[in-house]
Amino acid sequence: MSERQAPFRSGGPQGTRFFSTEALRQYASDAASATDRRISAHEPVLEGTSPGIEGRRFTLGPGRQSIGRRGDNEIVIDDLSVSGNHAWITNQDGRCVIVNTLSTNGTFVNDRRIHEVALRHGDHIRLGQAEFMFLTREPGQPEPVSRRRIVAAVLLGAVAALAALAWWLRGSP
Repeated sequence: MSERQAPFRSGGPQGTRFFSTEALRQYASDAASATDRRISAHEPVLEGTSPGIEGRRFTLGPGRQSIGRRGDNEIVIDDLSVSGNHAWITNQDGRCVIVNTLSTNGTFVNDRRIHEVALRHGDHIRLGQAEFMFLTREPGQPEPVSRRRIVAAVLLGAVAALAALAWWLRGSP
């Protein structure tokens, strides 16, 4: 089997693997496409807006993600103004909360220094000098209609129908 056909070949008794250029390109493409998934309320993203991270999207899956300069964070930001472990974002059923973890340069949401705050679509987040936009839907998409609004509209319609029925019944002999 040639190097073109196999994605890797063993290089020694310890199982060291040598990857072909094509395999490395495929792995890089797969990793990039994983960050280009559709934005949703249950899997929102942080989209970089400052130089160096502009356009990069970080998907916020369920649970807690740490953000910082160190390599052991789920979201690594290579910027000296970002602390090693700068903040956490917790995503529970689509409700995201950002918490500053005693960072040196602070965490800001919509230009207000925060310790902990619930995020909403379109919020501007700054960690040191690294800036992001919090997105729960693609730019230009309308806000999804919530269940509360649907229930309120149905109840309002039912009340109006009952009022009309009562008015009609009072008017008949």
